[in-house]
Amino acid sequence: MVNRRIILGAGTAGIATTGALLYRAAPSFWNQYAAEWKRDIAPPSAVPDVKHWPDQGLHVAWLGHSTTLLKIEGFTIITDPVFSDRAGVSLGVTTLGVKRLVAPALEISGLPEVDLILLSHAHMDHFDLPSLRRLESKQVDVVTASQTSDLLRVPKYKSISEMKWGEAKQVGPATIRGLEVNHWGARVRTDTFRGYNGYLIQVGRYRVLFAGDTANTDKLRGISNSVDLAIMPIGAYNPWIHYHCNPEQAWRMTQEARAEHVLPVHHSTFQLSREPIAEPLERLQNAAGAHSNRIVVHSIGQEFHLA
Repeated sequence: MVNRRIILGAGTAGIATTGALLYRAAPSFWNQYAAEWKRDIAPPSAVPDVKHWPDQGLHVAWLGHSTTLLKIEGFTIITDPVFSDRAGVSLGVTTLGVKRLVAPALEISGLPEVDLILLSHAHMDHFDLPSLRRLESKQVDVVTASQTSDLLRVPKYKSISEMKWGEAKQVGPATIRGLEVNHWGARVRTDTFRGYNGYLIQVGRYRVLFAGDTANTDKLRGISNSVDLAIMPIGAYNPWIHYHCNPEQAWRMTQEARAEHVLPVHHSTFQLSREPIAEPLERLQNAAGAHSNRIVVHSIGQEFHLA
């Protein structure tokens, strides 16, 4: 594994000052940061064999947190790519933020050629600038939420399109539609103007829902006659239930979206909240009951294929 720590040139004095300010503002965050410093990052339980995926059908691998790799009828999409050791603020020799529990199932160097980067919102655990810098390419399109493209180096990509709820865009063979979800988009406290999206992706006969981050909502009801796969967040609900759905709500929303298969994300990668790491998936399986076989991925690195 390569070292994913970010080095952007900030001095140690600046780090110390920022650290002191963070401790006064949020001592619990700083205590967690210090406790995580010496903890190792576990390897993923599996490494997906993405280079042998065929150009026909729907193929997906969970790489960790909300990062998934999709290949739909030969078109490759990556969602909310986060490959760094920590999600947070880069301060020269380190990044102040939560540390991964499990490494990404693939390094960026192990990815196939990506056609589209899909970004749901600007939160640092979804919109990781070091990862996005490494993915820059004149062959890659980006679709992102409204008022977020200023965070990217626009000329480095083939194109960058901002999208609002209800808008649609054609990117190669894919039709991308912005969906309203129940979250918020500010990266820091002052930039409340930023948007946030879920997305409905259609390529050929396949439809995929990528919900991004969302609390409980009925806005996904009837988004399509049918959805082959729903990529749904299920973690970070305790105590953040007003911003992140719990597993039972996630399961209900997938049913309202008419999704056949469910890939749960936003759990088991970062310690963002108080619920035990294993709890979200266990609760989702209990909510699904006799239909738990429709939950198609359970651990980082697993794949799902539909033809």
